[in-house]
Amino acid sequence: MPLPEPPPMGSTPLPPGTYDDQVVIVTGSGTGLGKAIAVEFARLGATVVVASRSAEHRAAGVAAVEAAGGRALDVGLDIRDATNVAAAFDAVEAALGPVDVLVNNAAGNFPAPAEDLSPNAWRAVTSIVLDGTFFCSRELGRRAIAAGRPASILNIGAAYAWTGGPAFAHSAAAKAGVKNLTETLAVEWGPYGIRVNGLVPGLFPHEDEAAHITEGVPDRGKAEDRRAPAWRVGSPRELGWAAVFLCSPWASYVTGHTMVVDGANWQRRHLLMPEFTPIRDQLGKGPFTLEPPS
Repeated sequence: MPLPEPPPMGSTPLPPGTYDDQVVIVTGSGTGLGKAIAVEFARLGATVVVASRSAEHRAAGVAAVEAAGGRALDVGLDIRDATNVAAAFDAVEAALGPVDVLVNNAAGNFPAPAEDLSPNAWRAVTSIVLDGTFFCSRELGRRAIAAGRPASILNIGAAYAWTGGPAFAHSAAAKAGVKNLTETLAVEWGPYGIRVNGLVPGLFPHEDEAAHITEGVPDRGKAEDRRAPAWRVGSPRELGWAAVFLCSPWASYVTGHTMVVDGANWQRRHLLMPEFTPIRDQLGKGPFTLEPPS
């Protein structure tokens, strides 16, 4: 028997109005889990800043927030560029006032054996996941410290920050950095009233999943309700509920913590591990060669 299903869409885990008069930036909130997180903040009264490089994605995020009865602001943001990050925060403050909550959700990822990763491929992921998380956190931190205002930062992580991630060396290394950054900033910024936490999602299928993930990882999407001890996948709103809790006054003494929401999947172990298949074989790659591809 699987774990019970969550309460229905539209339910809220905290009292209505918890985030009234608060400004919440969610990076990468035009699609997928970022959008689900943005919607749950909106349901609780926040004005949500939908921040992304893509105008199409921003429009989708704004539409989702407004459909839930919330208020949203569309802001272009390239988190890889610290100057652009500062300009985006300036625009938000000019329109809405100081930022209360930052959710560092934007990410980039694709499967590849480490020996196939070019320097550009490595940087394509690490510059978004690690550099971008730091640039956005630094921008909020500096402004909140200077103004003497409390704030909350939530960094979206991954379970392979603890375990390593074969086929995802770039993302796993960056997410490990994000986990460490979460713990470091929580200590440094606690005296200023700034809390910093992490949130790790498990299997949360959604309509915006990138094709290079769903198609690039063999058997992705097949029998996924049996891939976790919970015997079901998560609903995106469940991740959103965890996010709004961690950033709320009900978690006022929680900082430096990374919460995993995955039905205990990352702790699972077989009594006897199955025979190991090399990563190149798992991904359907041919033998490695130093010759450039034709």
